[in-house]
Amino acid sequence: MDLFSIIKSLHVISVIAWMAGLFYLPRLFVYHCQVATGSEASEKFKVMERRLLRAIMNPAMIASWVFGGYLIHGAGALSQPWFHVKLLCVVLMTAAHMMLAKYRRQFEYDANTKSEKFYRFFNEVPTVLMVIIIFMVIGKPF
Repeated sequence: MDLFSIIKSLHVISVIAWMAGLFYLPRLFVYHCQVATGSEASEKFKVMERRLLRAIMNPAMIASWVFGGYLIHGAGALSQPWFHVKLLCVVLMTAAHMMLAKYRRQFEYDANTKSEKFYRFFNEVPTVLMVIIIFMVIGKPF
């Protein structure tokens, strides 16, 4: 196994971990909306959300970018139109991650203003971006 294959494998592993967090954190927010502020359940959700973001999502996002950056140079994809679409989606995925971090801080301070319905909708954003990214990488449609 060469270095490029190892880095590519690490990139896929880190993206899977990142996506798992991006799917799960908004779902936790949906459930968090359903409990009373200051309740024992609310405090438990705060711990779960903080640990998920800090221990899994943030490191996985950073690793995805680091390993992906290495792969960009090795694959020669910078000049390909499909790669520009993929990169835009990854930037949007990162923006979604940052928004989730902001919402987590709002829950932490009992200052959430968003509804359960909002988080149910937001939960679909990473899915749509992931589908586009996969079709760009596998299919290279243009």
